[in-house]
Amino acid sequence: MRAPLTDLPVAFEDVSLRIRDFTILDRVSLHLAPGAPTVLIGPNGSGKTTLLRVAMGLIEPTAGRVTWGGREHIPPQRRAIVFQRPAMLRRSTAANIEYALAQAGAMRSDWPAHVAELLGLVGLAGFEARPARRLSGGEQQRLALARALARDPEILFLDEPTASLDPAATKAIEDVIRTVAARGIKVVMSTHDLGEARRLAGEIVLLHRGHVVESGTAADFFAGPKTDAARRFIAGELLI
Repeated sequence: MRAPLTDLPVAFEDVSLRIRDFTILDRVSLHLAPGAPTVLIGPNGSGKTTLLRVAMGLIEPTAGRVTWGGREHIPPQRRAIVFQRPAMLRRSTAANIEYALAQAGAMRSDWPAHVAELLGLVGLAGFEARPARRLSGGEQQRLALARALARDPEILFLDEPTASLDPAATKAIEDVIRTVAARGIKVVMSTHDLGEARRLAGEIVLLHRGHVVESGTAADFFAGPKTDAARRFIAGELLI
C-alpha cells in the first residue's frame, strides 16, 4: 500500500517576497517538520504574518520555492489558518462550525457529533445557539480554532492567537493549542509574547526585517541564544 500523502514537512528554500520596492521576506530557508509547536517571534513588521500566509499557500513568493511534503503548488486541503482577528459569520456558534464542516466535505449526518466534539475541545460546550458575534473576544478566537479544526488539518497556522486577550482568555487558548499539538497536529504560530513562546514552543524562529535571524529548539534558544540580535530581543531591547 502507498503511504498517504502528507503536507509535512513544509520547506522554504531561499524564499523572498517583494511588493514593489519593499522586501517583506528575504531569502528565507526554513524546515517545518512534524512535532512540537514552532513559534515565530520577532518585532512588529518582521514578516511573521506574511511567512504564515506563504506557508499556508495564500501568497506566492516572488523568488525561491515552498514545498509541502516535497510537492509544490498543492491545494491546502490538510492545512488551516486562524488569523489574529477572525471574522465571525452572522450565524450561531454551531452554524459557524457547520459551515466549516460543509466546506471540508464532511457528511451532513456527522455534523452534530463533530460540532459537539469541537465545541467541547475548545471549551464552548453549551454555546451552540449563541450568536457568534455576541461571543467575547476570547470565545470568538476559540470558535475560530474550532472552525479551523473542522477541516481535520495536519498543520494549523495561528497568527498571534492571544493578542489583546486577558490572562484567563489567553490560558484557555493556550490549553487548546496544547491539546491540539498532543493529538499530532503540527502547530506553527506567531506571537509577540516571549512568555507564551516559552510555554508552548518546541522550536523557535526569530525573524527580523524578513530574515530568519536564528532558529532552534526553544530550550537552546532561551538558554543560550547564538546571535546578538536574539540576546537583545530576549532581553527586551529594541531591534532596529
